[in-house]
Amino acid sequence: MILYVESSAVLAWLLNEPDASAVLQQLRAAERVCTSVLTGVECARALTRARQMGRLTRVEELAASQLLATAEAGWDLFAMTDTVMTRARAPLPNDPVRTLDALHVATALVLREHVGAVTILSLDDRIRGSAVALDFEVVPREGNYRG
Repeated sequence: MILYVESSAVLAWLLNEPDASAVLQQLRAAERVCTSVLTGVECARALTRARQMGRLTRVEELAASQLLATAEAGWDLFAMTDTVMTRARAPLPNDPVRTLDALHVATALVLREHVGAVTILSLDDRIRGSAVALDFEVVPREGNYRG
């Protein structure tokens, strides 16, 4: 399975949120993990914000950042290309979709055009809704997601 992992899922794993084990299970089961370069930026900013808000210590932030860097080294990272940007500007089935979410969906669409079937790992309702409407398989299947 080729898995496109979106920032909400990565953050649940890094922050050890309730869905972390389901995310980790999907990451381990994938033959290939792909994501946008945007994911690393979003996650780094969220980790910094979590530390500043007292949710993480500096040591915990550094450990999570290292875990992210190690994971990203084994993932295929996709750039914000002109094709991705054009796709993100186009209407999506569950509009209104936020800009960063549209960029993730657009990246997954471009990836699917190049490699075939792609499964999306996301805990964000907006991304999940658009992905389902665009005929992606979306995991995890069970849970309470946010948007």
